[in-house]
Amino acid sequence: MIKSQNHTSGISITMFTTLVAIYFSVVINVPFYKDLQSIFSSLEEVKTGFVISIPLFLFFSLNIVFSLFSWPKLTKPFFIVLVLLSSIVCYAEYNYGVMFDVDMITNIVETDTGEARAYLSFYALIWVLAIGVTPAIFMMRCTIQPAGKMWLPLLRDKLISITVSLIALAIIFVFYYQDYASVGRNNSYLRKLIIPTQYVYSISGYVKERFFSAPIPYVKLGDDAKQSELAIDQSLDKPSVFIFVVGETARTQNYQANGYDRETNPYTALKNVISFNDVSSCGTATAISVPCMFSNLSHHTFDRDIADHQDNLLDILKRAGIDVLWKENDGGDKGVAKNVRYIEIDRHRKDEFCNGSTCYDMALVEGMNKDIDEMKGNRVIFLHLIGSHGPTYFQRYPKDMAYFQPDCARSDIENCEKENIINSYDNTIRYTDYVLSNVIETLKEKNDQYNTAMMYVSDHGESLGENGVYLHGLPYRFAPDYQKKVPLMVWLSDGFKQAKSINASCLREKAMETGHYSHDNIFHSLLGVMDIETRVYQPDNDIFSSCRMQ
Repeated sequence: MIKSQNHTSGISITMFTTLVAIYFSVVINVPFYKDLQSIFSSLEEVKTGFVISIPLFLFFSLNIVFSLFSWPKLTKPFFIVLVLLSSIVCYAEYNYGVMFDVDMITNIVETDTGEARAYLSFYALIWVLAIGVTPAIFMMRCTIQPAGKMWLPLLRDKLISITVSLIALAIIFVFYYQDYASVGRNNSYLRKLIIPTQYVYSISGYVKERFFSAPIPYVKLGDDAKQSELAIDQSLDKPSVFIFVVGETARTQNYQANGYDRETNPYTALKNVISFNDVSSCGTATAISVPCMFSNLSHHTFDRDIADHQDNLLDILKRAGIDVLWKENDGGDKGVAKNVRYIEIDRHRKDEFCNGSTCYDMALVEGMNKDIDEMKGNRVIFLHLIGSHGPTYFQRYPKDMAYFQPDCARSDIENCEKENIINSYDNTIRYTDYVLSNVIETLKEKNDQYNTAMMYVSDHGESLGENGVYLHGLPYRFAPDYQKKVPLMVWLSDGFKQAKSINASCLREKAMETGHYSHDNIFHSLLGVMDIETRVYQPDNDIFSSCRMQ
């Protein structure tokens, strides 16, 4: 990209900045051009001059921005780091359709090392070496003219460069403003693909929110929470045990129980499970959806900072005297279980469920009999699955559970055939179904001692290459339904239905309704079904409420 100079004078900072701007506008922003090409192919007519002007628009814009950061002693280290980070962002955007907004930065920061390793591949390494490390080496070897005491010439050159760029942008706008306005209005997500401005802006936003925002006072919710007298009386004779399973990356479109034409739910199909057909997630990434579903905030009002500084569902259940346990197999609870008993599966162990780096979700079911018996009174156990977490779908199920073949046994799924990717993903859904059936069987074995029930809901969905998009985490308003529609299943023992006066036929009818259910219902449904009396409970948001015979 930038050639090392043989003479001692080197190139000027202004020239260095110009060359970097050219590289970013032509090479690093290839994901932006990829989406533009898709947009243009759907239009009846596109002006050739407008198309040619786009890389020029990017160059002149980036040249102005980069000029503000190119100063003696700062230029090289700043742009070396920038190009290395940008090469990673470029890879993720181009191959997976990822957009780096503040929520995505939050998700990245809260991703543990085990999850991060799943994204590593030889293909990714070659990509970053080619467009990140190689130009970074050229930058290091490049000789830049020392400014010395000649600040006026440097400022003059910068002013000229910025002025020329501004004039060029003005000319482009004179000729093609309507075209830019039309494409921009109809495809506002495009600005989120521009590298490096979007991800740098998002990182700064994350840092500001996390470290420089005014302290938020902690708010105690449900301080009046208590179990109903009936629930307490029942716990003395036959306590209730509710298993809440938090799924990972499961989308409802691939659930046989919701109309999918493949056998992805053969195990729970035999368990009289009630499946809700149309449920929306709160977010498109775990870092948002998990805190949101256990918060009393809705999808439209959710703010992670606020949620982190107030009581959530688990806190209120505990305050009401419910014995609460969280079991973790997905790298973290995102702060929701900080005040309750917590067990994390040791992924470093090596046995039938774990290989030293990751564990199958059956490891959560292991020892569940003991977990239940060691608790007291009415009890709720949360199981956080690794579920269908990609891109290494093939690591989420044992080889003898690879029902759909051929599958995609690699992390760079973009290099697999789409059918193979879907096979791998469907295998994860099928394996999760197997895990849920084992949870149900464990609860059935406890029916003489406890009134038992299970609810399962995924945190968000997943894209499997539709319109060139993979994985998840797109900004909610741009994300397809594949990332926002999630499965929700309920299983109730006869004892639980009787103790809670739940009409299962009514609930099954409710489950067929569309446009009514989302993660917003979780908080109030668990408070309701566990008979917690508190002013923060809203019966209208409780999926069981209208089907309980008073």
